[in-house]
Amino acid sequence: MIEQDDFDINTRLHTIVRGEDEAAMVESVGLALVKLPDVLNRLKPDIMIVHGDRFDALALATSAALMNIRILHIEGGEVSGTIDDSIRHAITKLAHYHVCCTRSAEQHLISMCEDHDRILLAGCPSYDKLLSAKNKDYMSIIRMWLGSKEMVRVMRKKGIEHHPNFRAVKHVPFDQFIQLVAHAGCMIGNSSCGVREVGAFGTPVINLGTRQIGRETGENVLHVRDADTQDKILQALHLQFGKQYPCSKIYGDGNAVPRILKFLKSIDLQEPLQKKFCFPPVKENISQDIDHILETLSALAVDLGGTNLRVAIVSMKGEIVKKYTQFNPKTYEERINLILQMCVEAAAEAVKLNCRILGVGISTGGRVNPQEGIVLHSTKLIQEWNSVDLRTPLSDTLHLPVWVDNDGNCAAMAERKFGQGKGLENFVTLITGTGIGGGIIHQHELIHGSSFCAAELGHLVVSLDGPDCSCGSHGCIEAYASGMALQREAKKLHDEDLLLVEGMSVPKDEAVGALHLIQAAKLGNAKAQSILRTAGTALGLGVVNILHTMNPSLVILSGVLASHYIHIVKDVIRQQALSSVQDVDVVVSDLVDPALLGAASMVLDYTTRRIH
Repeated sequence: MIEQDDFDINTRLHTIVRGEDEAAMVESVGLALVKLPDVLNRLKPDIMIVHGDRFDALALATSAALMNIRILHIEGGEVSGTIDDSIRHAITKLAHYHVCCTRSAEQHLISMCEDHDRILLAGCPSYDKLLSAKNKDYMSIIRMWLGSKEMVRVMRKKGIEHHPNFRAVKHVPFDQFIQLVAHAGCMIGNSSCGVREVGAFGTPVINLGTRQIGRETGENVLHVRDADTQDKILQALHLQFGKQYPCSKIYGDGNAVPRILKFLKSIDLQEPLQKKFCFPPVKENISQDIDHILETLSALAVDLGGTNLRVAIVSMKGEIVKKYTQFNPKTYEERINLILQMCVEAAAEAVKLNCRILGVGISTGGRVNPQEGIVLHSTKLIQEWNSVDLRTPLSDTLHLPVWVDNDGNCAAMAERKFGQGKGLENFVTLITGTGIGGGIIHQHELIHGSSFCAAELGHLVVSLDGPDCSCGSHGCIEAYASGMALQREAKKLHDEDLLLVEGMSVPKDEAVGALHLIQAAKLGNAKAQSILRTAGTALGLGVVNILHTMNPSLVILSGVLASHYIHIVKDVIRQQALSSVQDVDVVVSDLVDPALLGAASMVLDYTTRRIH
């Protein structure tokens, strides 16, 4: 395989002797230690890359360490439960730099007193190949299988290899092996690839015995620890065969190789070679010692608005690391293609920015089924956006988990994680923008309702004979207080030459909008002031209804119009609300991008719960 990949092979060493028993391993290590010094003296490598936990890797690491050659060890810190652990950890103590696959492995390395600044959490390099595998022509290789020499001998002894449903082979090329496990009904054995690589496809695995019992696994792995009876294995097969599990990303996200290359380039070959250990006591926040190497845990956030489509990389702390904005296309095809394109570009940029993308969160207008990731019905502002599955194309393209929810719900989640709702058990968020939306947090959880229609607060009716609303009813809050409603009233005044006052002008190529109405009101236009007062009163009556219905401990007004309504809303509460709820505070959100932050919080909240 190495020859097929066109590597320049400088030296060939024959070190494996007398089969694969314990004595042979010891002799093989000894033979390698005898032969390696001459080779290393001749090659004089700057860095020796040692992979895994085989006994021959231990010989290589021992030789390099004694000859003062820098060692980078890949896949250290893992636990399997056999002699492999001792070999793996021995190589760790000899190595100067470490590339690990999982967060647990990283923590193990730190606990083993390895230098924090020399550890990279990259993921498993094989996942780069696994997650990009596109070959669908797998029937031609389905006849091949992977087995050890001993397994092949046992199968031949039992005559199993002559059965048409069995095939015993010593080796399957990696590209073919990928397709084999991706389309298998089940994988059974005790190989590490069963608990590691196979998880990338969600293929069911039955792990026999205790050899891999200490490794991290996805939910696709079923352990049969005491596999001495046929019945247990058969029962496991009945449970596992033919199932399809979610793809596991425990061991990587497909970007390990770029991270490793970046890490290699950062190594200063002039710094002292002496290996460093970080002995206890360990600092309380050890991550501060490796910030320039460890990636920032982040989410890709997508906000589908009536005008713009925005994608952002958002950190665990709610910082927007980078934001991308495009006009939202009018057709479904153009829109979904643009979303995919922007997300792929952002994910690639995230690697350069040292950000680990944990998943994708999407905020969109309309009624959303968050369980399935489907937009059921959209608002009139976003065309061709009904019965749209957003989760599948994004997940298939990015190989990441995807969450989708309504923009009002996202605003509430943003306040819960990053804003003024943090730590509160019950609060309500009202968005005042082009439309009026909202979200309800009750007992720390978001309320979706039986048909995902909860918190349509913009369509609370506050007048029986009010103006027509976009929902088909009339007298809704949105018909009075939304940006669309204010724009409608502003156009009426402008058409009657009653909008502009001294100090105001509207360019001919500029459409009259809500901001012009607000500007006129500030400059003393009595009619504009009256319209804003009516809009604020309608919103205030809606808040009173919310207070009487939900009795939250806080109401948060969000969006571009919130600051213009806050005082009127509070006046209405004093005049109209029951005395028992008049002390409930109403505030203006201090979040700049609640939709993006809320979309990100869906990803980050889930990740936090799983890690902590």
